[in-house]
Amino acid sequence: LLTSRSIPIKPAFIDASTIRNNAAASRYVVDIMRDSLSKGQKVDLALSYRMMKDAFLDNAKVKGVNEALAKKKGGISEKALSVSLDTSSRATWETGVMPHLDDVPLPLVGKGEQNAIKIKLAMESSADSHLILIEEAENHLSFSNLNELISHIATRRGSRQLIITTHSSFVLNKLGVEAVVLFHHGKSIRLNALTSGTQDYFMRLPGHDTLRLILARRAILVEGPSDELIVQAAYVKQHGKMPLENGIDVISVNSLAFRRFLEIAVLLDRMVAVVTDNDGKVAALATKYADYAGKPKISILYDTDEKYPTLEPQLLKANGRAAIEKVLGKTFVSDAALLDYMKDNKADTALRFFKTTEPWIVPGYIASAVS
Repeated sequence: LLTSRSIPIKPAFIDASTIRNNAAASRYVVDIMRDSLSKGQKVDLALSYRMMKDAFLDNAKVKGVNEALAKKKGGISEKALSVSLDTSSRATWETGVMPHLDDVPLPLVGKGEQNAIKIKLAMESSADSHLILIEEAENHLSFSNLNELISHIATRRGSRQLIITTHSSFVLNKLGVEAVVLFHHGKSIRLNALTSGTQDYFMRLPGHDTLRLILARRAILVEGPSDELIVQAAYVKQHGKMPLENGIDVISVNSLAFRRFLEIAVLLDRMVAVVTDNDGKVAALATKYADYAGKPKISILYDTDEKYPTLEPQLLKANGRAAIEKVLGKTFVSDAALLDYMKDNKADTALRFFKTTEPWIVPGYIASAVS
């Protein structure tokens, strides 16, 4: 008969987010602290707590208060009324101790600090466990504090297996994108077939939104914020709604990371379009993405005219100066002057296209990405 006792694995489940109030948070930390202390230390604390209670009753001012209360016998109760500390068996040091951080009571420090302390203490007190399960370690933590916590978890877990659920791409990348297990419709997919170069890339540069690619029904990868705005505006022009409303995520990615993301997309069988500049080197682009030319769900989209190497010249080629002047609300003496302005004000130019009610034409390679 298989029972929980017969399974040779001892798990430790850590979910700091379930501690809803300050009293429960303090109690949770005290319980973990107790498990971390030696038997001698716990005896010392219990003795000190009992001595503190005795000292409280021996205090002259407390005796004076009790003498005054005793004189009220009959007015409040037929029995003598007095104050004391709880001396029942349930009144142990655990119920009276308040954890402090740098002399600040735990309930008064930030939620992120509380969660980090809970997770760290829980890991220390579960040293004899074989498996550590952590629920959303990123709760309430800033980027720098999350980085410190994840580094601590990775270091202190030792040889124990670690399973973390997360909504954070940072956590996913920092602990290793190759360790991801994606569950979908009763099936599981792993990314442990990624090349070591891609694994190292995301761990060293953990800011990339890998989780967005993993969870998206379809993704469009672009080179920067300006491209992202133009692609989203093009999608709205063609479909009347934002891409995310149809489950399509437009993700701004440094062009150097395109191949890293595509490696993930192939393993997960995701539909991904890459929208990129030709940078005046069409042949080099074709060579760079040759491995993905036959992939039915991967599209590498760019204009083949090397005279128009980036987004701004492509917009000018598709629309002409007069149409763009209406979008920008400015006039220019020449195409060159317009291009100089657009290149110097990339984000503002893209935002104008995103918000404009003026008609404009989407460059062909971008139109293919949003079709």
